[in-house]
Amino acid sequence: MSRFYLTTAIDYVNSRPHLGTAYEKITADAIARYKRLTGVETLFVMGNDEHSQNVYRKAKEQGLDPLAYCDQMEREFRETWALLDVSYDDFIRTTQPRHKAAVQALVRRIAAKGDVYEGFYEGWYCVGCEAFKQEKDLVDGKCPLHGTVDWIKEKNHFFRLSRYRDALLEHFTAHPEFVEPEARRNEILRLLESGLDDISISRAGQSWGIPLPDDPGSVVYVWFDALINYASAVGFGTDDAIFEKWWPADLHVIGKDITRFHTVIWPAMLMSAGLALPRQVFGHGFMSVDGQRMSKTLGNVIDPADVVKKFGVDPLRLYLIKEVTYGGDGDFSFARLQERYNTDLANNLGNLVSRIAAMAEKYRGGRLAPAESPGRLAGVATQALQDYRASMDHFALEAGAAAAFRIVDAANEYIAETEPWALARDDKNASRLSQVLFDVAEALRVAAVLLLPLIPRSASEILRRVGETTPVGRIRLDSAAWRNEGERTIGRGDNLWPRIETTKPGGEVGRTRKPDEQVGRADRSNNVSEQQPPAPAAPAATVAPATDNRITIDDFLKIDLRVAKVLAAEKVPNSRKLMKLSIDVGTEQRTLVAGIAEAYEPEQLLGRTIGIVFNLKPAKLMGIESNGMILAASPEGGKPVLVAFDGDIAPGSRIR
Repeated sequence: MSRFYLTTAIDYVNSRPHLGTAYEKITADAIARYKRLTGVETLFVMGNDEHSQNVYRKAKEQGLDPLAYCDQMEREFRETWALLDVSYDDFIRTTQPRHKAAVQALVRRIAAKGDVYEGFYEGWYCVGCEAFKQEKDLVDGKCPLHGTVDWIKEKNHFFRLSRYRDALLEHFTAHPEFVEPEARRNEILRLLESGLDDISISRAGQSWGIPLPDDPGSVVYVWFDALINYASAVGFGTDDAIFEKWWPADLHVIGKDITRFHTVIWPAMLMSAGLALPRQVFGHGFMSVDGQRMSKTLGNVIDPADVVKKFGVDPLRLYLIKEVTYGGDGDFSFARLQERYNTDLANNLGNLVSRIAAMAEKYRGGRLAPAESPGRLAGVATQALQDYRASMDHFALEAGAAAAFRIVDAANEYIAETEPWALARDDKNASRLSQVLFDVAEALRVAAVLLLPLIPRSASEILRRVGETTPVGRIRLDSAAWRNEGERTIGRGDNLWPRIETTKPGGEVGRTRKPDEQVGRADRSNNVSEQQPPAPAAPAATVAPATDNRITIDDFLKIDLRVAKVLAAEKVPNSRKLMKLSIDVGTEQRTLVAGIAEAYEPEQLLGRTIGIVFNLKPAKLMGIESNGMILAASPEGGKPVLVAFDGDIAPGSRIR
């Protein structure tokens, strides 16, 4: 494939973009960026649908000329898409002259085919949908999406849609890939098999719209007008050379609620006009919020700009792509986004970036080069690349994201297995240490290339930090193949994703700290801050007789012992003994401050399963609030040894 033409649905401008429209644009952007990554010349078109009567009413409510209102909304939409890093190449508006020319040219072609005739339309009309409704489409006499419908009778021009029912069925049979996912295809097939009615393509007595050729008293019906944007954006009716290059569209990305318009009416219009049909239409699912459909009535419509302000753009992009099976419905919640942010980004990918940078600087002065044959990470990355390509080619975006994160997971596991800090203690392991560090950096480079279409800003920064010198715009997917040559300069920087402590009710994010600054449970083996002055000597006291200091079972049961997993670790500045640990205790993530810095390096603790006292009252150690105590054995005159566990024990499990 030498070129790829991708579109999204164009949006009504009677309100600002919301999370549902953002979902469509972000996922389509991931597809466009992936195609560019594979080296395919790509044209990605989005736009605004401006001839809606709802738009006209909204403009009048604000005392604006409709076109001035649309100009204002275009700026708001473009600002939102820029905020979300949506990389469209063209932005079509249905009020543009090029679109008006295309609409009138296509209508003339269809009329010349004998597929337009005059008649009267009488039926139910939903203003919200801007569509006529049949009785079977109504629920208790109302539109299921917008409620009240109006009975309308007016003179219209009609398109002979019924004439194309058999041709459409033949096309569906010859091109089973035409509609995806399969559930959408089956819905449309049932519709076609039940027969088609002719449809109205004009509205009488309105001035806001494109005049119907040969009948200036009517305007082209908004849906008929809007569908033609896909052709007008690539020069139909205005530039034959551009149209010949880019038509037909390779993919229309649309919501499942408008699949019928795009897979029945639109291809029938093209058949009538003698134009090629788009190669594929993908109907994605809806985004709900905490299990409920987004609606103004419920007050749960989410502005994507608010989410970006709290979490950042790439965490939102990754959540919408990785957490939703593309084609199915998805659900958004601030709590779930925070959980995925902390797990996927702060603790996993972000932690890996920080670890390799720190170890590269500590052990190799920030410069890494291979010294031996690569280890198992090369095989993991190679298989992940194959899986990623297959998934993305079929628009299984969530599977593509999962493939990239398998490399990240494997790299973190590899560090725990090879223990670079242990290798560094013996010069005989110098070659092995160099290769281990290089392998981790290379795995991170491969993962970042795969993540470029999904989280472009962060992936670009990761590539910079692991020493990739090719400009991001020139990187191609083939370059993600494993490389075991050359020297890399590894860069350090601020944490890409500081952990988020809490999300308050209503989605308000609480205090944000770096992964190594999390407040949580702490070891009290050193309960007195090393910065405190020594206490004055106590006066001599009379020796008391020995007492029985054994406790009862009731006393013991007051102690809540739990299993925890270490997520991050660092030595406390200005302290010889204290180590700060971010831990997972099952229900939450907290920090331990433990007196084990003389016995362990931070890298040795990552991923370890430890025991803690869960229910001690807080105390401050070196200015850090401490809420617990780790379990460790301290031999006489020796260094503490952490209590270890055999088997896979979930964080939060009780120790009995």
